[in-house]
Formats: sequence, structure tokens, C-alpha cells
Amino acid sequence: MRFAILGSGSRGNAALIECGRTALLLDCGFSARETSARLARHNRHQSRLSAILITHEHGDHCRGAASCARQFGVPMWMTAGTWSALKDKFDEDADIHLINPHERFAIGDIEVQPFPVPHDAREPCQFTFSNGDTRMGFLTDIGSITTHVVDMLSDCDALVLECNHDVRMLRDGPYPPSLKARVGGDHGHLDNATAAKLLSQVMSPRLRYVAAAHLSETNNTPVLAQVALARAMDCEPEWIDVAEQDEGLAFHHIAEAWV
Repeated sequence: MRFAILGSGSRGNAALIECGRTALLLDCGFSARETSARLARHNRHQSRLSAILITHEHGDHCRGAASCARQFGVPMWMTAGTWSALKDKFDEDADIHLINPHERFAIGDIEVQPFPVPHDAREPCQFTFSNGDTRMGFLTDIGSITTHVVDMLSDCDALVLECNHDVRMLRDGPYPPSLKARVGGDHGHLDNATAAKLLSQVMSPRLRYVAAAHLSETNNTPVLAQVALARAMDCEPEWIDVAEQDEGLAFHHIAEAWV
């Protein structure tokens, strides 16, 4: 199993998860044209896509969903709450699959496990992906840690984890008070220290790869995110990858752990 990130941040999010002949696009925060261009940077074409999964209805995660569904001819998977917020944007013949955020399902060679998260959207969820031997977790757009989230992300071989902001930078930064309260609230986004706390709770001998994602360009820096997560893992900061807004993150192959 392997994955790449096409872009991560407030201006758009999308990731690609592959196993065998199955290719899943996680979120679609860029236009169809931009998504195609970003796929091409990773030597991929939209014709390879098996499905698109949407975590929630915020624009940086679904801005291109309707146009990609229309132009790529790819089925969409999302919760009923997310669909209720987006359905007016889609054509009547769009291929939409509604998911229960507590029930796993399979798309081709990949088993998908959704799980609900505290975020200010109608029915947001995040996902883990498995091929039976390896397992990876994606977690962005979550305001606080829950026991269920910890359970869902335990025993992953690879983890992409939101490090949206540094608490001090958000506090002293240019955002208006209402936006600071929203970002830093229990249904907002994870700060570096809370992300590190979560990482320490899901650590296992299997976990061999971690990337920081969804960094704020105003209220965080890659170095601060790396240092926070590295402390939790007792490793060098350079060992933590960072998904960038424009460049994303190159393909990473997830090998089976020997434990």
C-alpha cells in the first residue's frame, strides 16, 4: 500500500491512497483541472481513480468534488450529513455512496474504516485504510481528542496527523477573536501540542512513519510541528515529514511491520 498527498492546508486538501489496482482520492479541495495537474505531478491520471472519499463539507476539502465527479466519472463516498450539505452542487445522476461513519467497507483492494470526529461540520469523519497486512490513518480537521479516535488510530503502520497551529502563534496572530476561538475550540483544529499528545497515545511498535498535515500558513511553521511530534516519538525532527500546501507530499510505500 502507498499514498501521496496532493496538497494540504486551508487552500485545499487531497490525498491519494493506492493498493493493487485500487486508487482512492481522499478529499477533493481543488478544482477538477487543478486536481488533474496535481495527479500528473505524481505521475497519475484521473482515469486510474476508483473512488473519491469526502471527509466533510468545508470548501478546502470538497471544493472540487462536484466538478471531479462530473468530469472524472468517479463515484463519491461520504456520510449522509455531508451529502445533505453538498447535494445541491451535484448533478442528479452523480454516483453517490452514503456511508455509516461507524461501519467499515471495502473499495477494491482497500478496506476503509471511517470514524466520526469532533469538528464544526454536519457529520464529519476521518479514515483508516488497510490491505489486510498494513494499516494507515488520516486525521485532519478535528478539534479535540476522543477515546474513539485513539482506538481507531492505534496500531497503524503510518499516520498523517493534523498539526494546524501553534497555540502561541494563533493567540498572538492576526486572526479576529471569533476565528481564533473557532480554530482553537473543541470542534476546530488540532494544535501542535495536542497532536503530539494524541501521537503519544496511539504509539505502537507498528508505527514507522508519521507526517504532519493541514498546517496553517499563518499560525504554524513546519519546524514547530516537526519538533512537537518528534518529542512524542523520541526521534529527530527531520524524521517527521510535512505535507505542504502547494507541493503536497511524494509517494510513500507502507511495508508490512515485523512485530
